[in-house]
Amino acid sequence: MWNSINQALNIIDNFVWGVPLMVLIIAGGLLLTIRLGLLQIRKLPLALKWMLQNEEGGKGEISSFSALCTALSATIGTGNIVGVATAVCAGGPGALFWMVVAAFLGMATKYSEGLLAVKYRTVAEDGHSLGGPFYYIELGMGKNFKWLAKIFAFFGVCVGLFGIGTFSQVNGISSAVHGFFDPNDAFTVKILPFIGEYSWSVVIASLILSFCVAAVLIGGVKRIASVSQIIVPFMAVIYFVFAVILICCNITKVPAAFATIVTAAFSPKAITGGSMLIAMQKGVARGIFSNEAGLGSAPIAAAAAQTNSPVRQGLVSMTGTFIDTIVICSMTCLSIVITGTWNTGLEGVAITTAAFQQGLPFPPVVASFSLMLCLVFFAFTTILGWDYYSERCLEYLSGGNMKHVKIFRWIYILAVFIGPYMTVSAVWTIADIFNGLMAIPNMIALFALSGVIVKETRAFFQHAKEEARAEHRSFEEVCEENLNEEEAPAN
Repeated sequence: MWNSINQALNIIDNFVWGVPLMVLIIAGGLLLTIRLGLLQIRKLPLALKWMLQNEEGGKGEISSFSALCTALSATIGTGNIVGVATAVCAGGPGALFWMVVAAFLGMATKYSEGLLAVKYRTVAEDGHSLGGPFYYIELGMGKNFKWLAKIFAFFGVCVGLFGIGTFSQVNGISSAVHGFFDPNDAFTVKILPFIGEYSWSVVIASLILSFCVAAVLIGGVKRIASVSQIIVPFMAVIYFVFAVILICCNITKVPAAFATIVTAAFSPKAITGGSMLIAMQKGVARGIFSNEAGLGSAPIAAAAAQTNSPVRQGLVSMTGTFIDTIVICSMTCLSIVITGTWNTGLEGVAITTAAFQQGLPFPPVVASFSLMLCLVFFAFTTILGWDYYSERCLEYLSGGNMKHVKIFRWIYILAVFIGPYMTVSAVWTIADIFNGLMAIPNMIALFALSGVIVKETRAFFQHAKEEARAEHRSFEEVCEENLNEEEAPAN
């Protein structure tokens, strides 16, 4: 019976995350890229500047940078290290090329999500913000589509509680700790007859993790944001530095690695024995899954940003995809291709670990420990980010009943505690299905509201250009002044 259920779930999962969904997301990104005139290239320098420059006087709960870090906390996770390795192993080095293509188009999608999140958010008198796909579906598309908004919110709660926010991340942490401290199960304990025997490293890791998660989540979004804006940039920079050191130490192999990646993207048979379709599918799927552009999760965090401009927050949100995939995922993939560990028969995190051990000029134990540390903190912040997403989805579903949200928070903490002992593969498959289903109502909204996105963008930049020309000032100066003078947009 269980085999039949697992087979059925796998069929559904392959369909949800198959070609139709990827085409939908890529087509949406392509449409927005064209209609916005390659905004992700033209305005990237401005976006990177605004990413680190908080807006004064904006309404919301947290700064724009904190909102970005909260979104990045959910996207930068085990997928950047483990998922990329799996994609390259299955689709070959060419998967990186298609991953970057998906991320490039996804930057326009993420911009649009951030813009709509701020434009249609609600901000209470106490400064409490609520926004995201459920609100821009209901308020942007009309009350007749409220059912679609509720479907998105339901999927968001399920994804956070049953999979990507808890079980998969907790398992990633416990596996990394176990693999480093007690790979041979030298120190084990039998917890309960129906749970089984586990390494002490797993048990201790689950207890410490549960305590740390509870300590942060009880403080609400402001504490989640304050922790994320410290951990996320710090660990991202650490990981980036290690990857750069690896690449610099093997700089003579970089041209050949790029040649392999491009060749494998279009004619992979000579290199991997696979097909171009597999390389494309694995690369696009991993790019989407990693940066979540089109899934509708990041705009929930963007709606809490202290800003008066939807366009500004859209640009700041766009940098998340750039950092997550074009920078971090590309570094992981390039490290794997340079060292050749993708074709050694290893799987998952073992591929990236082997790449770091071979490519870095440090003892293997130092490389392994560094990677484990990055995995633990990346996964930890993902747990925090997805709790926030799930809570906001539940708040929308319950009509603002915060009692339900508080109860959910403790259930979420419990799920984190039991996560290391969950071994039912169906749990991950169900979570994967819900994650993919989130994208459908969100992408429908982006297609329907693409005209609003283009109109809002053109009006903002046209007004700034006219003022700059009339007053003989720089475009950036006028933008900054307008941001500080604008009132929060009406809902």
